[in-house]
Amino acid sequence: MVAIDVNQLRKTFVSREKQQGLQGSLRSLFRPVYREVEAVVGISFAVEQGERVAFIGPNGAGKSTTIKMLVGILHPTSGEARVLGKVPWRERERLAYEIGAVFGQKSQLWYHLPPQDSFDLLARIYELPAADYRRRLAQLVELFEIGDYLAAPVRKLSLGERMRCEIAASLLHKPHILFLDEPTIGLDVVVKQRIRDLILELNQQEQVTVFLTSHDAGDVEALCKRAMVINHGHVIFDGRVSTLKRDYLHHKTISLKLGEAWQGFELPGVELLKQKGYGVKLRVDTRTAPIEAVIGQLLACYSIADINVDNPPMEEIIARIYEQAEG
Repeated sequence: MVAIDVNQLRKTFVSREKQQGLQGSLRSLFRPVYREVEAVVGISFAVEQGERVAFIGPNGAGKSTTIKMLVGILHPTSGEARVLGKVPWRERERLAYEIGAVFGQKSQLWYHLPPQDSFDLLARIYELPAADYRRRLAQLVELFEIGDYLAAPVRKLSLGERMRCEIAASLLHKPHILFLDEPTIGLDVVVKQRIRDLILELNQQEQVTVFLTSHDAGDVEALCKRAMVINHGHVIFDGRVSTLKRDYLHHKTISLKLGEAWQGFELPGVELLKQKGYGVKLRVDTRTAPIEAVIGQLLACYSIADINVDNPPMEEIIARIYEQAEG
C-alpha cells in the first residue's frame, strides 16, 4: 500500500525585494518589486506503508516546505500529493488523526506543565476513548521508559527526556505515518542511539511509516533503508541507504581522549588530523579500514578515556553526490 504519493509537487513563494539606500527604500514603498522563489521544483516520489525513508538535504533545500505540504500546512503552487489516500491541504483535519509529527526544535508539550497533562489534553483533541487512551499511554510509558518524568514540568526535563516524551505524545493516537524533523538534534551519543532504537522498535511492532529529515548522517544510517536527497528543490538521489553509504559515506572521524601520551598509530586508511596533549582526531577511509577494526587496534594500543565516531557533514555528502552526477 502506498502511504505517500507525490507527483510533480511544486511550491513557489513570492518575496518583496529589498532595495538599498533612502531612495531605494522609497521606491520599494511606492513601487515594490516582487520576485518568485522556487522552494520545491516539481518533485515526484512514492513511499510504501511501513517504509523508513530519510528525506535529507542542506538548509534551504526544500525539505521543510515539502513536509509542510504533506501534512497540509502549506498549499502547493502546482502538482499533486496524497497521504494515506487524502489530499493533505484539503483534508488536513481528517489526516491529522492518522499522522504524527515530531519537530526537534518545536515542542508540542506545554512547557510549564508535566507531560501527563499534555498527554491528557492530546487524548481529548484526538477524541480517544478513555480506556483506549489509558492502555495506549501505559504501553508508551513502558516502551519509552518515561514513567519517572510524567509528573515533572517539561521545563525541568533534560533534552533527551523531553524528546522521548515528544515522540510518545505524537504516537498516542496510533498514527500510520510518523514525520520526524531533526529528532536527535542537540542530544548526546548515548541518548541519540536510544531514540533511534525506540523508533526502530515502533516501526517493527506497528509498521509505522517513518519519514525522517536530519542533518545527522548517523540518524539516516541507523534508522532508514531508503534515502532521498533534495537540493535546490530537486531530488538528486533516491535509493537505498546502503548504496548511499557505499558510494558516498567513505570517511568517518574518530575523536579520542587518551589516558596516556600519543605515540603514533599506523594503519592503512587512517590519517591523523589533529593531536594536542591527550586529545587525538583521526580520519578513517572505511573502504580501506573498517571502523570496527580501527577501534579494536586503538584499544589494543592505548588506554582510552573517551571515544567518539562522527560521520561527515550532510553538506559534504551532498557535494559528493553533485560531483559524481556532474562527472
